[in-house]
Amino acid sequence: MLSTGALRAHLLAARLAGSVATSREESLRSYRLFAARDPRVLIGLDPEWSWGQRDLIGLMADKCGVSADPRCVSGHDVIDPDRTLVALDAFAERLAAVAQRSGTVLLGTGHPHRLLGFYADVADALSAAGCTVLTPAHGHRVDITTRFGLRTYNLHYVRGVALVREPDAKRSGGEPGAHTHSPLPVRTALAAAAESGGPLPELVIGDHGWVCGAGQLGFESIGLADTDDPALFVGEAEGAVSVVVPVDDAVRSDYYRPLTRYVLNRACLSQ
Repeated sequence: MLSTGALRAHLLAARLAGSVATSREESLRSYRLFAARDPRVLIGLDPEWSWGQRDLIGLMADKCGVSADPRCVSGHDVIDPDRTLVALDAFAERLAAVAQRSGTVLLGTGHPHRLLGFYADVADALSAAGCTVLTPAHGHRVDITTRFGLRTYNLHYVRGVALVREPDAKRSGGEPGAHTHSPLPVRTALAAAAESGGPLPELVIGDHGWVCGAGQLGFESIGLADTDDPALFVGEAEGAVSVVVPVDDAVRSDYYRPLTRYVLNRACLSQ
């Protein structure tokens, strides 16, 4: 069993928290774009409140532990590991609640290169506990506008976790999927589930547009987010998102394994 102290030490050593790779410049740019309601940063959320850049700095200082000083404009951003631990406990509570009622869940990631293993282990544990892990719209086309223009992807599931791949991507070897912040994949999955008359998820687990897109549509959603992803924390502040765990979302994939063990143990889902 991984203790809270041991996980805190791991968060700092792996730079999942503490001084993280995400720069202050990147985060401030995201806050400016969010304040301007740029859809690239809203990632599916339609905020109810008016959020200026100073408001966002204050929110992110409270939720993540970044500097609350707007005059701090450079250097590495900071995530308070104690805030990460509190959020991981809340994340585990939501997993435990859906597992206790053998509920239906949908998992998806826009960070398959880093976070696929984390979500896949959660999906395996929930399935073993009697939950139904949904996989709607497998193979469906998703057109996403990127900075490189319109890109066509297909929705795929790997060990119960949704991601998008280019249509000609190899099915074995290579990268597991594409990095995206778009809410279109979760909208595609939810629309397909509704149209089929099948069950809808009681809980959506993921990151980026998966969390914001689902939360905006009224589905309970939880996930992970970095300091340059203010939309998830705004969603949490406004009540559209249930739990957001502040953590660097782009470190080595194996560095997230202790987090998986911790939340599954806390949720009494360890296998």
